[in-house]
Amino acid sequence: MFLKKFFHHPGILLGAGLIGGMVLFYGGKKATEVTSTDAFCASCHVHPHATDSWKQSTHYDNQRGIVVHCVDCHLPPHGFPYLREKVKTGMRDVWSTLVKDQEKINWEEKKTPEAAERHTYQASCIACHSNLFPRGLSREGEEAHLYFSDHQNEISCVRCHLQVGHYREGAIHAHNVDFGKQATVTVQVFTEPAKVDSFVSFTERIPGSTVQFDMVTIPGGTFVMGSPADEPFRKPDEGPRHTVHIRPFFMGKLEVSWDEYLAFFTQTGGTGHGTQQEKAVDGISGPTPPWGDPAQGWGRGIRPAITMTWQAAEAYCKWLSKVTGKHYRLPTEAEWEYAARGGTQGPYFFEGNPKKYSRHGWMRKIVAPDTAVIGRYLIYGMNSGGKTAEPSGLLPNPFGLVNMLGNVAEFCSDWYAPEYPAAEAENPAGPAEGTEKVIRGGSFMSDAADVRCAARDYTRTTDWLKTDPQIPKSIWWYSDCRHVGFRVVCDYPVHKTK
Repeated sequence: MFLKKFFHHPGILLGAGLIGGMVLFYGGKKATEVTSTDAFCASCHVHPHATDSWKQSTHYDNQRGIVVHCVDCHLPPHGFPYLREKVKTGMRDVWSTLVKDQEKINWEEKKTPEAAERHTYQASCIACHSNLFPRGLSREGEEAHLYFSDHQNEISCVRCHLQVGHYREGAIHAHNVDFGKQATVTVQVFTEPAKVDSFVSFTERIPGSTVQFDMVTIPGGTFVMGSPADEPFRKPDEGPRHTVHIRPFFMGKLEVSWDEYLAFFTQTGGTGHGTQQEKAVDGISGPTPPWGDPAQGWGRGIRPAITMTWQAAEAYCKWLSKVTGKHYRLPTEAEWEYAARGGTQGPYFFEGNPKKYSRHGWMRKIVAPDTAVIGRYLIYGMNSGGKTAEPSGLLPNPFGLVNMLGNVAEFCSDWYAPEYPAAEAENPAGPAEGTEKVIRGGSFMSDAADVRCAARDYTRTTDWLKTDPQIPKSIWWYSDCRHVGFRVVCDYPVHKTK
């Protein structure tokens, strides 16, 4: 009876509650502290080099001896959001450690700004870097932070400062004044371009360089442009379907490579003006040195050139025309689709249903898409490893073109419009005016749904220049677009340029 009264006494219950609460509070606090250490994070983190790259970064190795810990970036500032995200992140990492095969994780994709934005918190960046205009900040830094201050809901800190938390060799966040500089060439330099007297495929030579590339004949013909209403993943801008007649032309077997583009960059001396006020680019002016590394650290050589603006691609074509005496240009959208189809009319120029190849749909969480056939013809999201690739090993389309539907998306000369004219057309060149240019073909980032022959896209000039720290923005290089390049065409009969 005494014990019963004792344990029902209000004071005893209150005291027990307080003691229990204190135990839970301090126990929870201690558990949070222990599980928030860098060592604890590393104990179950499946990323193979997260700790090493962190210790090489400026968040660890800096002149002031300040160490920025895992939870300082990968969790929100302290409070309920911190605890909530800590539980979610911990469960995800434990699951990955126990279940996932590290060898099958695409770590290259985990290094992208898009991936970093999913695992870092803007509020945490601002909590540490509350003064965006510290003493010693460069002029470019002031301009960039001023732009950021006015657009915080549109861009994240990691878009510019991706490498500060995890070091990446070769990463540059400055004017890349050494870009395009090459070692002394000991092999023969071409002095004349290829001579073309008939409609046969040829290998073009760029005078003053060691670079050459293949041009393929595209016979004239008629095709139905656009996609039928029942094609899987069809979008409204892929119609209406209409008949188009195309004259013969030559087209690059591959996208313009870094070797080819750097011949342009070095021969024009990087003398072009870098401001948006410049209204036109002649055939001689070339790009200014880029901000950062346009090649993304993936390598150059015969990989497709990327991150140049549409205007820069146009300038390249004018320069190439001048040095070869031919008329090179970007393809029209109709020419591009005609060449991509290679005489076929299905979703792809090879057999297969897009639903079978795509990752879209709840079933794909259980059954992986089939990559055996599509992976033989193009580089796309399922086989790219998160970056562009060299063209070796891929099968061409019926016209002999390689990677028309993948690796990098490609500029066309047309202005973009959300629908086609319904009338039959002969060598159409697109709308007379517009605000953005057409892009065709998928890229190393694309799902199979977006590499169909009829799939369309367009430039996003403002979005693709958001993190360019220069004021005005560059007219030569995109700062936020790494999946677009281009392929050239040459008119036939070959029109000589003066």
